[in-house]
Amino acid sequence: MKQSPESMAEHLSHYPELAEQAKEWRHGFASNALGGKVILITGAGDGLGAATAKTYASFGATVILLGKTRQKLEAVNDWISDNTSTQPVIVPCDLETLNPETASNLADSISDAFGSLDGIVHHASRLGPRAPLAHYPNDEWHKVMQINVNAVFLLNHALFALLDASKQACVIHTSSSVGREGRAYWGAYAASKFALEGLSQVFADETEVAGRIKVFSVNPGGTRTAMRRAAYPLEDPLSLPTPEARMELFLLLQNPVDESGATVEFVTGQQLDCRNWQDSLRRV
Repeated sequence: MKQSPESMAEHLSHYPELAEQAKEWRHGFASNALGGKVILITGAGDGLGAATAKTYASFGATVILLGKTRQKLEAVNDWISDNTSTQPVIVPCDLETLNPETASNLADSISDAFGSLDGIVHHASRLGPRAPLAHYPNDEWHKVMQINVNAVFLLNHALFALLDASKQACVIHTSSSVGREGRAYWGAYAASKFALEGLSQVFADETEVAGRIKVFSVNPGGTRTAMRRAAYPLEDPLSLPTPEARMELFLLLQNPVDESGATVEFVTGQQLDCRNWQDSLRRV
């Protein structure tokens, strides 16, 4: 049964930050819209990753929480277990050291537990120093590229067969404005996000004909997260939207059906921007 934004807010009473945002959503979702889906979320310990995990679980998905810090993952795990009918899975993993063997082991574990995978949301990211390229530390360059690009490739590569076994899988690469238009002093972070955009487009093009995997890049825009605070330490965080304010699009990509039952058209390979997308809805 589809829900209006008002009834969704009631459904989300256990998650007041999201319930408040749901009042403004233009699309309604069934309370179990993601029921039966298994979705891996990287960077799931806080920020956008934690909000995505809690949102997906609130709509019935089994979420696989991948992140570096076990304590943070356990906090998200406990929240989901206490507030939803789903049981998440924790995967402590430092993407800085991810290699083909560990990625393959993860694929084997997911295959044994679930048989297929319905989605990946690549939120995990490293900012790196804000410095001119001429003075950019070599070691930091490699760390940023490893986490923001190489680890994404390794996971997509190792988990491809599981995604392909899904009736309809969705892979979301979390991008940035500086990954679409270069900006001084953003160094490896900007370069890595440009690479991520390219990876996303290639993956989308390669899977378009079969149609079982849809691939997107999403720029969430300025959001109240720890990474944003590190990038803009003098900015008032209260002037920014919360991660929950971005969740309608992340939810719709995994379940592109609106309250009338009609499919919302997203073309695989799209470069989406949360702010522009939300503004376009308001103008309708």
